[in-house]
Amino acid sequence: MAKFQQLIAALRRDDAGATAIEYGLMAALISVAAITAMGTLGNSLVNTFNYVSNQETAAQAGKL
Repeated sequence: MAKFQQLIAALRRDDAGATAIEYGLMAALISVAAITAMGTLGNSLVNTFNYVSNQETAAQAGKL
């Protein structure tokens, strides 16, 4: 019975699993933030390239 109580006490002190879960949650949050930032940057780049393309087309047509 004493060995069982020692095992339970050791399991209560062990926090390795909790640390792994915390690192996993941090990695997931960082990934979500990175994906969101890349999506926003991608949309901004698309808008910039469309603007430049439209300006170039207008310049070639002699409208600028």
